Amino acid sequence: MVFNKLPGRLPVALTGVLAMLLTTSAHAEYALNMPEGVTPISHQIYNLHMLVFWICVVIGIVVFVAMAWSILFHRKSRGAVAAHFHESTMVEIIWTVAPLFILIAIAIPATGTLLDLEDAKTNADINLQVTGIQWKWKYNYLDEDVEFISSLAQSSRDVVKDPTGNENYLLEVDQPIVLPINKKIRFLFNSDDVIHSWWVPELAVKQDVIPGFINDSWALIEEPGTYRGQCAELCGKEHGFMPIVVEAVTQPEYEQWIAEKKAEAAAVAASAEQEWSMQDLLAKGESVYAGNCAACHGPTGAGIPGVFPAIANSPIATGDAVEHVNVVMNGRSGTAMAAYKTQLSDVDLAAVITFERNSFGNSVGDMVQPSAIKNAR
Repeated sequence: MVFNKLPGRLPVALTGVLAMLLTTSAHAEYALNMPEGVTPISHQIYNLHMLVFWICVVIGIVVFVAMAWSILFHRKSRGAVAAHFHESTMVEIIWTVAPLFILIAIAIPATGTLLDLEDAKTNADINLQVTGIQWKWKYNYLDEDVEFISSLAQSSRDVVKDPTGNENYLLEVDQPIVLPINKKIRFLFNSDDVIHSWWVPELAVKQDVIPGFINDSWALIEEPGTYRGQCAELCGKEHGFMPIVVEAVTQPEYEQWIAEKKAEAAAVAASAEQEWSMQDLLAKGESVYAGNCAACHGPTGAGIPGVFPAIANSPIATGDAVEHVNVVMNGRSGTAMAAYKTQLSDVDLAAVITFERNSFGNSVGDMVQPSAIKNAR
């Protein structure tokens, strides 16, 4: 036995790996084919894929049948003698013309699909700007003046260490995108920091999100439903925490959602003009901190020594409030500290700064009001 020649622990290790692979809990969800999707372009891509697949199947059958026939009926044991010939004009014509026709059969539908795939601008009903941010997505409905940031939902963060029974593990967000069915959506992609990739398989959209460039793609969703995706480009330590959720609804439902988002934006703008109490700022700031700051500075404000500074007893969080506001709003050049000026509202910024100055053992006792953030912009 080969195992007898191996180190004593190796068979045990291999047995353990095999047992783990055979358990149902270790099996990820998989399919035997790519998804057909719910958009016209996804159907085209699927049909092109199936055309190429069946062409490959036919080629494989022809090649392997010919090989099997040759092996069985022209083997030496049956007295077969190899023929000696070369420069067969007919053979050269066949193996030149046959692949040419195969390539043409693939190239014609492939070219049409590629042209349709790139035609994002023509007759677009909705223009949606998608901005990648470490580690969340910012969406701007350019035709409706609606803008928001979508992050991993807290419910998904709570089950990171125990994914058992969570059907949408790491695929829930706090604010999904809502889009109407039977409308052409043009996506415009850019990034605030590093390269990301916006990928929703059922929409057949997978586009790199690159700083300094604007890429585009499109989708026309034919069926109502919820479609999920995620960042498909390794973009940093929380790359796996950038899910995408698209809710496709009817046109009246979409218009109602747009009206609600505009009302929310108006309420946020109005709240920025109000004086907030310390209690309200701390409550609001705790949730903002958990969703935006805890990933680097830690849920207890302890940070990661040598990597991310602590908030607890920080000279910034316990020092001059103006400098604290400046750091949170504009970030720190040359570090991982992002600028939150374009990511958070005046209320969110005021709340999280107040929370940092009066939590984790910090007890400065002062407050930063939304009006101060508005003046600092």
